[in-house]
Amino acid sequence: MDDYLRRIGADRPEHADAAALRDLQLRHLRTVPFENLSIHLGEDIVLEEKALLAKIVERGRGGFCYELNGAFASLLRGLGFDVTLLQARVFGADGRLGIPYDHLVLLVETEDGAGRWLADVGFGDHAHHPLAFDLREDQGDPAGTFRLVETGDHGDLDLHRDGKPQFRLEIRPRELGDFRAGAWWHSTSPQSHFTKSLVCSRLTADGRITLSGHTLVTTRHGERYEQPLGSDEAVLAAYREQFGLRLGRLPLEPHRADC
Repeated sequence: MDDYLRRIGADRPEHADAAALRDLQLRHLRTVPFENLSIHLGEDIVLEEKALLAKIVERGRGGFCYELNGAFASLLRGLGFDVTLLQARVFGADGRLGIPYDHLVLLVETEDGAGRWLADVGFGDHAHHPLAFDLREDQGDPAGTFRLVETGDHGDLDLHRDGKPQFRLEIRPRELGDFRAGAWWHSTSPQSHFTKSLVCSRLTADGRITLSGHTLVTTRHGERYEQPLGSDEAVLAAYREQFGLRLGRLPLEPHRADC
């Protein structure tokens, strides 16, 4: 746990309260990148606690939702938080729901009696702070206005951001192993957006920084800047300097897969 806390630049909190959860989530988003590089490096996605901690803490990598929220759950439990894994299905651009176990989200209860919180460090550009799980009103966040909406279907909830549905939550508790089929599909299916593109992204103090292929995209105060990287060495340097990822080789870009 101490190594994990050093990874995200956090001190061990004195209490497993709402303020500590808020701080831990924000620090995680700013230090541990959302990335799908393992898929394009030919690395296995192993949804076991020991493997996730080894990847994120010992090897200094990031991951996608199953890995990031799976590891974050382990950290929170080690610090005294009560954590439940929930499965969600993401809304596509066409309004349709994705596959079952499309996304892993955390339901966290703190020791200060402040209620239950929806914590998520694995959805990319998303809420910076935990959301109050039992509140059915608008919740302001630096990333926008969020709202949990009851669907009337077995207690499921839709999470909206700025009026648009993001994903549908099923409130039944799940185990990490339940998400293996979803992780396998996203890692192998030609229909998965993770197999179609490279992404490595993290939150910054004033925006976001993303490396996709040979293009570094920086957003500051709503302004977007693109920087083409002319060589493989420059890309490896960007992974190292901007995200702390020390890669021995570049992941294969999807459009080069048949070359």
